[in-house]
Amino acid sequence: MALLRRKPPVDDIDESKVEVGGTAHAAAGVTAVAVAMKHSLEQMGPTRTAQTLLRLNQVEGFDCQGCAWPDPDPKHRHTAEFCENGAKAVAEEGTTRRIGPEFFAAHPIAELRQRSDYWLGQQGRITQPMVLRPGATHYAPISWDDAFATIGRHLNAVDPDEAIFYTSGKVSNEAAFAYQLFVRAYGTNNLPDCSNMCHESTSVGLAEVIGIGKGSVSLHDVETAELIVVAGQNPGTNHPRMLSALEKAKRAGAKIIAINPLREAGLVRFKNPQKPRGVIGNGTGIADLHLPVRINGDLALFQAIGALLLEWDAVDHAFIEQHTTGFEEWAEGVRALDWDAVLRSTGLERTQIEEAARMFQASSATVLCWAMGITQHHNGVATVKELANLAFLQGNIGKPGAGLCPVRGHSNVQGDRTMGIWEKPPTQFLDNLQAEFGFEPPREHGLDAVAAVQALLDGEAKVFFGMGGNFVSAMSDTAVTEEALSKAALTVHVSTKLNRSHVVHGEEALILPALGRSEKDLTGGRPQRVTVEDSMSAVHASKGPLAPASEHLRSEVDIVCSMAEATLAGRDGAVGALPWDALRSDYTEIRRRIARVAPGCEGYDELVEQPGGFVLPHPPRDSRSFPTEVGKAVFTRTPLAVLDVPEGRLLLQTMRSHDQFNTTIYGLDDRYRGIKGGRRVVFLHPDDIAARGLAEGDLVDLISEWPDGSTRFAPAFRVVSYEQPRGCAAAYYPETNPLIALNHKAEGSNQPAFKSIIVRLERSTTTGPVPSDAGAYHAHTGDDEREQRPVDPVVLS
Repeated sequence: MALLRRKPPVDDIDESKVEVGGTAHAAAGVTAVAVAMKHSLEQMGPTRTAQTLLRLNQVEGFDCQGCAWPDPDPKHRHTAEFCENGAKAVAEEGTTRRIGPEFFAAHPIAELRQRSDYWLGQQGRITQPMVLRPGATHYAPISWDDAFATIGRHLNAVDPDEAIFYTSGKVSNEAAFAYQLFVRAYGTNNLPDCSNMCHESTSVGLAEVIGIGKGSVSLHDVETAELIVVAGQNPGTNHPRMLSALEKAKRAGAKIIAINPLREAGLVRFKNPQKPRGVIGNGTGIADLHLPVRINGDLALFQAIGALLLEWDAVDHAFIEQHTTGFEEWAEGVRALDWDAVLRSTGLERTQIEEAARMFQASSATVLCWAMGITQHHNGVATVKELANLAFLQGNIGKPGAGLCPVRGHSNVQGDRTMGIWEKPPTQFLDNLQAEFGFEPPREHGLDAVAAVQALLDGEAKVFFGMGGNFVSAMSDTAVTEEALSKAALTVHVSTKLNRSHVVHGEEALILPALGRSEKDLTGGRPQRVTVEDSMSAVHASKGPLAPASEHLRSEVDIVCSMAEATLAGRDGAVGALPWDALRSDYTEIRRRIARVAPGCEGYDELVEQPGGFVLPHPPRDSRSFPTEVGKAVFTRTPLAVLDVPEGRLLLQTMRSHDQFNTTIYGLDDRYRGIKGGRRVVFLHPDDIAARGLAEGDLVDLISEWPDGSTRFAPAFRVVSYEQPRGCAAAYYPETNPLIALNHKAEGSNQPAFKSIIVRLERSTTTGPVPSDAGAYHAHTGDDEREQRPVDPVVLS
């Protein structure tokens, strides 16, 4: 059976071998099953594949490491309750590939720095703690005790506000709660997280207008809606299990509007491999209407729909009068809407917008879904608020089959925020923390992800601790982020596998290998379980079935508690007496503390005992009560501004491949978009290709241009023709993250604006290899100062 498993790649990506074929017209089907099984068997073998996938997303099993789409009611779960990309996520963690001290001895940092994220991640699970000493060329083994002592020494040598504590959205609720407790006991609120990069615009926007930064729907609401809007989201790749809910809604009579510059396969047709029609039939058509909106045109589109509904009196007057404020000011604004500006901004015809508005008019229960295509723009917060305006206008919140549905991209990113992972903690949370543990937590707001990079760059922060994730590759302005991390005195990463953040390091660096969610946790000599929260505020337990990848691994909770002991030992008062050993020995103790600290979590440990867990309270959903400053839902008026692009330039959005989850690259195929064997492609409208004198397959450099006169450069992308609005372009991240200036961010949320980058194309002068070292792509102040470092692994013809 070992013959089924593939060894890790020796060579890196050869972009000269990329193949471009036709786009898919349906998602999933038998092909998705075959791909999932192939990937699982190659990484894990048949026994581990069965051990994991049959327990994935089950009541007595473990939660998927991928997206945050909710699980069905326990009574209605399938034996195979996972999607293709969920299976890939499990296989990446459950792989039998290993890298220990011998790997690091054979590969100096200088070599690893030239490797792509794909190559690094495919080498296998890290088996022991590793340290890079000042001036060293290789990582070397270190004992856990020495690693914790190193962390404590560095943290105690700096002011608490000079340390940054980042969190990935895969971290469990128990680990997140213990982590924020340590960080605040240490003395800072510098707790940036991956939400700062993805749905921060949602959290900010919704909190201001409905009083809570979370969506207001249940899975049942989606399945029973009359109209579902899917905006700025590609569920076929990023949240594939959502397609089952959309299919169920469609077969119950729902209409679906897809709003996306690209026509994505998952919103065209779904072939459910668990249904005969998805195996031998044509599956289920998904979108009744596709609006190919120009990049950043969503705000104008939603205002136009609102204006039409207001004109047609398709509004819920009783809801508006009883539950909202600000309606008249908003209405005044949309009545005066400049339709010429709307059409320029959206790239749509008025008839298309009117068709969508008529679908809103005909629906008495509408669910509004969105993801990064809405939030990752300079006006992301305003666009989220405009979606809320549409919900308020027709009373589509706090009733069955209706509501606001931001779809989170990482399995516990919402739970981490509930547990207090936030640089701007609410006063009530801090008050509860003080009452429970007896120390005064810091009250001053800390640094978010963008501010953390700037602080490191300016020498105002000296320690970076990453609890999971791949911060360097996830952030914008890669070269600047790498420079910032390299200025730190210490960088620490709690990880399962190798990634780029390990090879861009401070003066001293640690890699601390953690148990994965698919593995048994016997911390404290007893079976432990953890909990997570999905996109719809449902909390449930997770317990892995696999033996750990190495005897040296520790749980995230253990790592946090041990680090806390090493750092806070000898402190006076309540901080020095915090019960780290009790929290580590039995996670039930953590859950009891969560119940008394995190609002809405009363009875937490008892509630997660229920099959399928429990749902956190959500006042707008539960009782149409809105805990805003004024006690009502708030209509918001936003002036419409068109994002104009200079002549000869394009508006670029960054996105995932189908063989990818966030910065984790599973493989090199994006079969829905027709790409096989590579990643450095840029999708352009056929007329934009012709207008530039280019042809499909040509190599171009992407150069972003910024108001301060600076440019950023990413070389050698292969031109691919793809239907989308004229003037728009798309390419994969993290390869395109070097193009995005650090200060290009959303107003109000400060999250990077990955989805709207003004670029120009130039014929590439690249011959031979292209650097996978993202730090090779410098920021420049002039057009002709670009340079390339001669590094090796990614080959182009």
